Amino acid sequence: MTTSDVMTKGVETVSATSDAAAAWGLMRLKDIHHLVVKEGSKLVGVLSDRDLGSRRGAVLRQGRTVADLMSPGVVTVDAAAPVRKVANLMRGRSIGCVVVVNGGRAVGMITVADLLELIGRGLDFPASQTARTALHHRAPHTKRH
Repeated sequence: MTTSDVMTKGVETVSATSDAAAAWGLMRLKDIHHLVVKEGSKLVGVLSDRDLGSRRGAVLRQGRTVADLMSPGVVTVDAAAPVRKVANLMRGRSIGCVVVVNGGRAVGMITVADLLELIGRGLDFPASQTARTALHHRAPHTKRH
C-alpha cells in the first residue's frame, strides 16, 4: 500500500507572513488541523492547530504571524512510497503529519489520524475518498461537574 492510497488529497497552504488568527480561521472553516506554510513556491513549514494554541489560543495568536508559530521545515514523502515508510518517519521524528509530494509538488497529506484509521479498518478494506469525508464523528466537549 502506498502513501497515495492513504493520503488526504490536496493540501491547504498559507503564507509565512499571514496573520496567525486568519490561519486559525481557515483551519476552522475547512475543519482541518494542519496547514502547509509556503514562501512563494517553497515549502517552509507546517502549522498545526496546537501551534496556534487550539481553541483557547486567541491571546497566543494575537499580533503574531504564521512564521512566528509554525514548525519550521517540512517532512515530505513521495506519493509512491510505502505507508510503512511514512509511519516510521512520523514515529522517528515525533511529528503529526507528513506532506506527500509528486514531482516536487505537494499533492496530499498523511496525519496520525489517517494511519490510525488504516489500522482500525484493516488493510483489506481501503476507504474511498468520499467515504473518508463522510466520517466526521465529532462530539462537543462538555465540562464534567
